[in-house]
Amino acid sequence: MKTTLTWGETLSITSMLFGLFFGAGNLIFPAFMGQEAGSNVWYALAGFLITGVGMPMLAVTALGITGSSGLLELSQRVGRRFGLIFTCALYLTIGPFFASPRCVTVPFEIGAKALLPAGFNEQLALLLVSLAFVAAALWFSLRPGKILVWTGKILTPLFLAVLSILLLTALTHPASTITAFTPTPAYTSAPVLQGLLDGYNTMDTLAGLAFGIIVVDVIRKLGIEEPAAIARNTVKAGVFSCLLMAVIYVLVAIAGAESRGYAPINGNGGAVLASISSFYFSDAGAALLALIVLFACLKTVIGLITSCSEAFVTMFPGKFSYQQLAIAFAVITFLIANIGLSAIIQFSIPVLMMLYPIAIILTLTSLAGRICSLDRLITRSIMTAVVLSSAFDFIKALPPAWRTSLGLDGLISQLSEILPFFAQGFGWLCPALLGLIAGFILKLLQGKIHDSQ
Repeated sequence: MKTTLTWGETLSITSMLFGLFFGAGNLIFPAFMGQEAGSNVWYALAGFLITGVGMPMLAVTALGITGSSGLLELSQRVGRRFGLIFTCALYLTIGPFFASPRCVTVPFEIGAKALLPAGFNEQLALLLVSLAFVAAALWFSLRPGKILVWTGKILTPLFLAVLSILLLTALTHPASTITAFTPTPAYTSAPVLQGLLDGYNTMDTLAGLAFGIIVVDVIRKLGIEEPAAIARNTVKAGVFSCLLMAVIYVLVAIAGAESRGYAPINGNGGAVLASISSFYFSDAGAALLALIVLFACLKTVIGLITSCSEAFVTMFPGKFSYQQLAIAFAVITFLIANIGLSAIIQFSIPVLMMLYPIAIILTLTSLAGRICSLDRLITRSIMTAVVLSSAFDFIKALPPAWRTSLGLDGLISQLSEILPFFAQGFGWLCPALLGLIAGFILKLLQGKIHDSQ
């Protein structure tokens, strides 16, 4: 019986998983962080790599070593109802509601928009570009058995080849040294913490939990059936793909920091990348950047439609076919993409701030449960505390006008004063610790009651 993938197969799965991970946010956020951080870019990168690389690596590892076939099975170790609700929420967030539409609009905002003739209606252009993009992604997604070929062997190598042209040119011909640029206020006093928050925006811990179902399926199709062997090969592919992501994050962030030598501080990472490409490649820079972003986002949308559809088929067997779900998710992605990138990001951040702590704790408790047999009662206690506290992170991340209209500003001010790290975006840390302590106490009391009987 086959128990180990060949190096060629491992490389293909690594390439596929990297391709699924590395989408719009993975280019935009490190570039923006680099420009904003300036001379503090290395400190910001330290934080960014923890949440942007370390946690996704642990998420894939958790799926692997627990032998879970996907997020639903992993999360139902906490509770059946929790598993179903969290799995639905996560897949809809990184799929048709937020991440997929973002991946559709980014190529338009960064690439196609710059190539439009003067006076052309931008909303109509977005409609046409998003329609063509989603149609192409759906065509690939309706053939899930070929995802290793499409993503691992074709789209990802093309993306890396085109991106390397831009990065190698920028990094070998720097306009100035990074130490010359003063960091912006957000990266002056606590650049590591800000980097941690920036890593949230990539959505990769959520993606690591979501894409596990694709990796496990591909490994099985390559002839490995033994659960322990599937786990080993899943972990190996996860580690390799995340290390590749880390290298590219570092290079993109440094290029973003060096762009301060020839470009003003921009409002978003897309504008930073546009500045870099236009500085080094003049008019051809827009076309080069359009290709980079197109390949980056297309492969990710294919993976998101595929994983979401497969997950919902598993969660609701007999209700919908894979093809029906893929078409439905593609249509929703297309509709939401047309509200525009800024609106998508504005709506997605509060949801991410709520889901990310839950995903992190699910990952860590799953690993702890495998390593030291963490009791289910303790896991549920920790998760309950984090779920409750993450609701406050959701409220805090709402647009200020929304908070004011809902009368929530006073609550946020009070929480910032009494809850450690809440103001920095990590208000769930202390509740998680209290949940752990409460779990141990409950377990101890449970044992005493059992002994007395």
